Amino acid sequence: MSTGLIIALIVMAAAVVVVAAVLTSRARGEHGGRSLKRRFGPEYDRTVARHDGDTKAAERELAARVERHGGLRERSLEPAERERFEARWTAAQERFVDSPREAVAEADRLLGELAGARGFPADGQYEEQLAALSVHHGHHVHGYRRVHRAAHPDGALENGVSTEDLRASMVEARDLFEDLLTPSRGGTAPEGAAESGTHHGTHHGSRLPWALDRRHAKES
Repeated sequence: MSTGLIIALIVMAAAVVVVAAVLTSRARGEHGGRSLKRRFGPEYDRTVARHDGDTKAAERELAARVERHGGLRERSLEPAERERFEARWTAAQERFVDSPREAVAEADRLLGELAGARGFPADGQYEEQLAALSVHHGHHVHGYRRVHRAAHPDGALENGVSTEDLRASMVEARDLFEDLLTPSRGGTAPEGAAESGTHHGTHHGSRLPWALDRRHAKES
């Protein structure tokens, strides 16, 4: 066999290896993207939008979240704990009628405390807590982000937050609240969160008062 033929065969073999590696990498990337979409739900699309449509950058961020928080095991609540959280949420909703801003601030505090009680990062670690929640409750975590922003508006934006914005943020936050109250299956959270509305009405204390449903809260 001539030297030229040997070199040609080596080049061809190397090309086959490179093509196979590229195809394998693409297949893994597509599979990883589908897995992340299932796990994060709407949070996946929000992250892509925040990265100006750069899907790869968004998936790197989400994969990093999974790496940091995917192994977190949610702590179950004692029945008495669950009842106390439900009672506080009900009180916050009722307070919304006369004091929307104070009610939203309480809802924000309550979600942080509830998440901490379930084993998520606590003690003022809002960003890290939010990231961990997004891994295990991606379908509802935006409610926490929205109510936190409403409770902590940026300076000049404070007066631009309407009562309707406050109401909507609290309504959306309720989904995460109910999700966190639900006992985890097998002690861990499922990869994909339950469909929105699955738990609505299952907790007597978390039903919306007429002010939130009918938007009759007073301007604060």
